[in-house]
Amino acid sequence: MFENNGSGGFLKTFLTALLTSLGVGIVLFLFSLNYVSRNTPQTPLPQSEDNKNVPKPQRIALEQTAQTDVIQSVAQSASSGVVGISVLKIDSKSIFDSNATEQWGIGSGVIVSPDGYILTNHHVAGGKNKRIVVSLADGRNAEGVTVWSEPVLDLAVVKISANGLSAVPLGDASKLKVGEPAIAIGNPLGLQFQRTVTSGIISALNRTIKIDTEQGSNYMEDLIQTDASINPGNSGGPLLNSKGEVVGINTVKVASAEGIGFAIPINVTVPIIKKYIQTGDFVEPYIGVFAYDREVIPYLDSGIKLSNGIYVVNVDEKGPAFKNGIKEGCIITQVDGMDISTMIQLRTHIYSKKPGDIVNITHIDKGTPKTVQVRLSAKERDGLITR
Repeated sequence: MFENNGSGGFLKTFLTALLTSLGVGIVLFLFSLNYVSRNTPQTPLPQSEDNKNVPKPQRIALEQTAQTDVIQSVAQSASSGVVGISVLKIDSKSIFDSNATEQWGIGSGVIVSPDGYILTNHHVAGGKNKRIVVSLADGRNAEGVTVWSEPVLDLAVVKISANGLSAVPLGDASKLKVGEPAIAIGNPLGLQFQRTVTSGIISALNRTIKIDTEQGSNYMEDLIQTDASINPGNSGGPLLNSKGEVVGINTVKVASAEGIGFAIPINVTVPIIKKYIQTGDFVEPYIGVFAYDREVIPYLDSGIKLSNGIYVVNVDEKGPAFKNGIKEGCIITQVDGMDISTMIQLRTHIYSKKPGDIVNITHIDKGTPKTVQVRLSAKERDGLITR
């Protein structure tokens, strides 16, 4: 009995001592690790250039807030200058038919002067139409008339009789950078969703797309690409920068893809708008050539190589350029000493002139550089000179 009790007591004592020793050892081991960790100098990992500027989470939140503030500010300042444009058109193929069909089309526009000049697309307000109704932000409707349009550029100017309107300032599309904010305002899917604001970025510049116009297939060049949502009814509305300035007129989107829309750079319209505001009229100066830039040439599959300038593909034989020796196949490199790389640049410069003005055109004719003086004429439309 004594032996059994003695053996059990010894075993219990031994196990207790063993467990105690293990526990103390574990505590000392953990303490030593913590001590080494706390007192050993830590050498930071080398930081790559890419990691140096990684923003902290709170910085991202601040930038998102700032971006939202910009969009809100632009929307508040510019929305009152965006209008709806309803156009009643007649089927031109059945104009003498007593049952000729009439159809309303709806688009957008932007007020560019307080006295009622409105910029929009040709496919919205150009061509033959019976009536134009402009819907203003204050709820008023006004009768409008198209005073100028250009199908190749897909631009038009509509005039209404009104004063004191909220005009949106015009910017400079040549200063745009890929990745900067872009805000579109318009009337997608009709007047039910008037002055809808969408935002995104400038996705690309100097894009070229093929379109069908009243004169047949053509190419629109030097376009601004954006992922700001553009839908039917947005056509003719403004594309704005972060300052609330119009940098483009929304024109078309790629139907087979999401987030690919295009706008016409505003610069080509600036001399037109200035002349309407200053004189109430714009007699379009005419040079009589049409040319493609190097972005379009690959589409032609013609073997043409173009490193700079614009390649003349069509010349009006009754126009001033032809009379001064500019022919199809010539490459225009400069106008009045300014380098030219797109047709839209040439148009912008010509629009700043008036009929009768002389411009100096530098071009390459069969490898030979030449400079000629061309006196601009007034462009005819439908057999009548524009007035």
